[in-house]
Amino acid sequence: MQGSKLYVGNLGYSVTSDQLEELFAAHGTVRQVTVIEGKGFGFVEMSSSAEAEKAKEALDATEFKGRTLKVDEARPPRERERRGGGGGGYRRF
Repeated sequence: MQGSKLYVGNLGYSVTSDQLEELFAAHGTVRQVTVIEGKGFGFVEMSSSAEAEKAKEALDATEFKGRTLKVDEARPPRERERRGGGGGGYRRF
């Protein structure tokens, strides 16, 4: 694993950042936790790639709050396609 940031999927919508931090802290030092509200996933950044790998191996496919977690290395965000503003393609004469 190259990075120290993990994607955590299949979270219950009621899971908080504090609960996720507590879960991952058992496997190393947690730098940052972000839960995407209403989406069922979040991100956990560990202090090193070794700790991230350890946490991934320990927690992937385990049950947390009644859901089976999907833990994987986070991918860098995709660059969004820029679109021209306004216009809509129609022209009035």
